[in-house]
Amino acid sequence: MSKQAVAIENDNQNIVEFKNTLIRHSENIILKDVNLEVKQGEFVYLIGKVGSGKSSLLKAMYAELMLHEGYGFAVGYKLKSIKSKQIPFLRRKMGIIFQDFQLLSDRTVYENLNFVLKATGWKNKKEMDIRIREVLSQVDMVHKGYKKPHMLSGGEQQRIGIARALLNEPELILADEPTGNLDPETTDDLMKLLHEISSLGKTVIMATHNYNIIKKYKGRTLLCQDAKLKEPETSELELDN
Repeated sequence: MSKQAVAIENDNQNIVEFKNTLIRHSENIILKDVNLEVKQGEFVYLIGKVGSGKSSLLKAMYAELMLHEGYGFAVGYKLKSIKSKQIPFLRRKMGIIFQDFQLLSDRTVYENLNFVLKATGWKNKKEMDIRIREVLSQVDMVHKGYKKPHMLSGGEQQRIGIARALLNEPELILADEPTGNLDPETTDDLMKLLHEISSLGKTVIMATHNYNIIKKYKGRTLLCQDAKLKEPETSELELDN
């Protein structure tokens, strides 16, 4: 079944939408009564302490965690009723950036990106070469394609993680603590890059517990706290992270 056949349109044109949603691991409730609307081009921070539900909400968006109650929608798919065979199509419309990079250590940068293109249905070698060069250029890593991950700094590895997320020109980028393993200077570089990507019309939803980031790099901010998702009070943004 084709992507066009299984995707649906959302009447409100939100790229992500949750209504009265319950997210849980087994019997443990992680977030309840989640109500969220995200439109194209928004840059949204999910903040909160470690274990507050930020990563779980992202996992619900890419259907690693299934919804138990309420309504969920992301990039053309209803999440509560999505079938397993539809999930790869859902994820091809997203770019996911991880804290620990998740690069294949035995392959070069080029081979890492080529592996993703093959896995998502690309066939034409010339087109694949062009696309890899495009995304490496976008993250200023075009001359590092021959290197393996262990030859790169943490910041460089995360740039490759961002390049990987951009390969299929996703509608939505989900970043789960992408600066968690980086020093402050490298964090600044990565945040500038993510905001540049957002300025091109990409929607970015980023989980972080680093409140200094959201003070310096503006975006809409939502707080995961006490199993709820809410707009934070100003005082809650002054808490130590």
